[in-house]
Amino acid sequence: MTRYKVERKTLSEQVAEQLEADILEGRLHEDDQLPSERELMEQFGVGRPAVREALFYLQRLGLIAINSGTRARVIRPTAEAVMARLSGVTKQLLSKSEGQQYFQEARAMFEISLARYAARHASEDDLTRLRQALADNHEALGDEARFKRSDNDFHGVLASIGHNPIFDAIHVALSEWLDDRRAQALQREGEDQAAMKAHTEIVEAIASRDPDAAEAAMRRHLDRHYGTYMELKKRLTKD
Repeated sequence: MTRYKVERKTLSEQVAEQLEADILEGRLHEDDQLPSERELMEQFGVGRPAVREALFYLQRLGLIAINSGTRARVIRPTAEAVMARLSGVTKQLLSKSEGQQYFQEARAMFEISLARYAARHASEDDLTRLRQALADNHEALGDEARFKRSDNDFHGVLASIGHNPIFDAIHVALSEWLDDRRAQALQREGEDQAAMKAHTEIVEAIASRDPDAAEAAMRRHLDRHYGTYMELKKRLTKD
């Protein structure tokens, strides 16, 4: 007979799971206050440390807000909180040899889809914001730190065209995970000008309402950026 090793859950995990179920299944609603720590201790038959650990866990999930002097309160989970939970896992993946390639494929799928969407649906206001982001790119040429910010902002404007908070949250997460890659790629002379040229091609394709051209321009941009990063990374490894 097969024997399985079963790990016992801590008291705090059991408390957190029950409270999480109460929130997700609608027994506790947005803006409802949770019972006090003492009441939770009595309700679950556990000590204060277990209750506090459970509440901190729920806070990290983005399910409750904890403010000093008041009871914990149920809040609406945000896209940012969901992406924050993925951050640690993703950073661990990126540290592995195959992780960068996986990340590149995921980023390409997201960014190319945004470019195609923008070519079909961008409003005149969206185009104005894209052109302003492009102008900021140009003004930042030669200033590495400033250009890195303007590069990120350009892609942020592109993500915002969908008016979807999950797109915005994914962009924020990508920005964090791409920070090292952007910094290294910009070490190559002329890389900021190449990115500026690529952004110009993307905006022109979007303004022309040509999804295929927008996709091709974005793909060239991402492929070049990734190729530069990997080449410089290999050089650093050899040195």
